[in-house]
Amino acid sequence: NEVCVSWRPSSEYSGNLYKGEGIIKAAPKDVWECLKPVPDGLRVKWDKNVRVFELIAVINDAVSVCRTVTPSAAKGLISPRDFVDVILIKQYEGGIISSNATNVEHPDCPPKPHFVRGFNHPCGCFCAPIPGEPQKTRLTTFFQTDLGGYLPQAVLESFFPSSMAEFYNNLAKAVKTFKA
Repeated sequence: NEVCVSWRPSSEYSGNLYKGEGIIKAAPKDVWECLKPVPDGLRVKWDKNVRVFELIAVINDAVSVCRTVTPSAAKGLISPRDFVDVILIKQYEGGIISSNATNVEHPDCPPKPHFVRGFNHPCGCFCAPIPGEPQKTRLTTFFQTDLGGYLPQAVLESFFPSSMAEFYNNLAKAVKTFKA
């Protein structure tokens, strides 16, 4: 459904780097409002892979440290995870907005009981306006996530392509629901 997901072996860890590309039929400001990584943001309302999003520390206006909690998946086969990331939000000329993240250890957020600590290797998303089409946004996402735990990496990796396609579909629905 207008989403292309591709992957290759990651140079950061033993899993894959995934790239998602798609057009969201909404203005970039509306897409960004649904995507931006902030506490009490819209992301926890529509993204089935984000149960909690917490601000741990603010470094400056563009950089923060956050904890993201995911629910269990695959009918409980994959336990809930939490991720602690340093996140950079950047705006570029031409209206592109990006959110870039990578895992970090933070003294205010040690591993928690009942969660497997996962690790996001450098990842991000880019919301770009499409010239001449103000109600469309090109969204490019990159993920290279080590879910941690004891399941074989190949089993975990088998969920990523369909999960990314579902992410784009759910985002398209959310933008219509939460339009700014």
